[in-house]
Amino acid sequence: MTAITEHPERQDLPHTPGLARRHLSTTALVFMIIAASAPLTVLAGGVPTNFAVSGLLGVPLGYLALGVILALFAVGYGAMSSHIQNAGAFYAYIGEGLGPRQGIAAAVLALVSYNMMQIGLYGMFGFALSAFIATMGISLPWWLSALLGWAVVAVLGVRSVDLSAKVLGVLVALEFLVVIVVCVLSLGTAPEGISAQTLEPGQFFAHGIGVLLAFAIAAFMGFESGAIYSEEAKDPRRTVARATYIAVGVIAVFYAFSAWALAMGVGPSMILSRSAEEGPDLVFLWLAQHSEPLSVLANLLFITSLLAALIAFHNAAARYFFALGRSRVLPSRLGASGRSGAPIWGSLAQSSLAIIVIAVFAVVGTGSPLGELFPVITLFTWLTNAAAFGLVFLLAVTSVAVIAWFHRNPEGHGPLARIIAPTLAALGLLTVFGLILANFDLMIGADGPTPLVIVMPTIILSSGVLGWIWAEILRRRRPEDFAGLQDLDHHIQPVDLPTSR
Repeated sequence: MTAITEHPERQDLPHTPGLARRHLSTTALVFMIIAASAPLTVLAGGVPTNFAVSGLLGVPLGYLALGVILALFAVGYGAMSSHIQNAGAFYAYIGEGLGPRQGIAAAVLALVSYNMMQIGLYGMFGFALSAFIATMGISLPWWLSALLGWAVVAVLGVRSVDLSAKVLGVLVALEFLVVIVVCVLSLGTAPEGISAQTLEPGQFFAHGIGVLLAFAIAAFMGFESGAIYSEEAKDPRRTVARATYIAVGVIAVFYAFSAWALAMGVGPSMILSRSAEEGPDLVFLWLAQHSEPLSVLANLLFITSLLAALIAFHNAAARYFFALGRSRVLPSRLGASGRSGAPIWGSLAQSSLAIIVIAVFAVVGTGSPLGELFPVITLFTWLTNAAAFGLVFLLAVTSVAVIAWFHRNPEGHGPLARIIAPTLAALGLLTVFGLILANFDLMIGADGPTPLVIVMPTIILSSGVLGWIWAEILRRRRPEDFAGLQDLDHHIQPVDLPTSR
């Protein structure tokens, strides 16, 4: 059997040959996955936005429906992860199932999508941190606040993955605690009583369901990143699948419950209008009515929630740079890791891209009529929604690749993991992909026709096309490297560092 993974013994790579092995437990991996979806960011930003734009009360059902689709995806994805461990998860899985050219195309598309998601988050982070600091009487431009977050992420990115896991573990735990407090307070003060109105099928299967699902899928972005850390997991044959199942279940149920609880706290008859009027401020304004200190704490943790997501997506993008550098699809220097086992050059590449984009938006946004909301309406909204578009497409293609790979390598798995689950997942994800494309103007907040509806999705899909073209160039000009992508053994031996206790 062949695999699209890379030799650890490449002599032309500077310094260490691989990532740190056996460092991440299931718990650490779950925290890193959930950090990317940012629980408090979803409750404060995603849930009110979904209520406002979809005009439906069935937002909680949207999270549950997507949870089912992604759980089906995780069945085949998790089964395949027990056989293939590679830091470029989409790269390896699609390459294994559909061929090396398709794998490289997927890797470039994933690299662009993860970078856009991560860099776009700096727009919201910079705005939120500046707004919070302004309450202390200090005025900072959004880009300076964004650079403070960038510095933290850049430092953690070149350190051991253990440190990132510990930081993310603390931040995610605090997020969950605040969201739970909001839920308990909501149910305890429900002005219209406790009801199942937001869980009624008629509030979900209605005009606007496409918008609802298109916005809700953003809450799950990053759930697939467990496989990216498979080379660094303690027991990759079990850890990745287990962590993915847990993360999908927790995200779907917890977000559905918190969306329902918030609707009860505000009141089902008021949640749509208040969400449209107050947007992401709804949660904090609502909390301030009950406890000003709690509102301030939630606001602060909203910022750290964004920081956690920045770290998680930075790590994912850095490992895609690493995987592509190690296989010589990109410059081989990117495939080097530091003494800590971190993908140091991949991390530096991601940080460099981020600071360039932040600088460009800082210059362009000077004197913008959008005022303080400029980084949110442009940098954050444009890039993160385009990234979600790309990642959903990759999830669908990965489901097809899983089917193709198990057709050639049954590996003792039953029809559920080999055919049924990935087929249903592919159909569901392609449907969501179409819904995002059809509602992209609403997702980026366009008031009328705008070129961005075409430009942003085109950037994503074009990156995959360019990746395929580059793969064909490699096949013709460097056949020995291209052949290696088909023949390399998939049992990677990363650098073995002492495991943390």
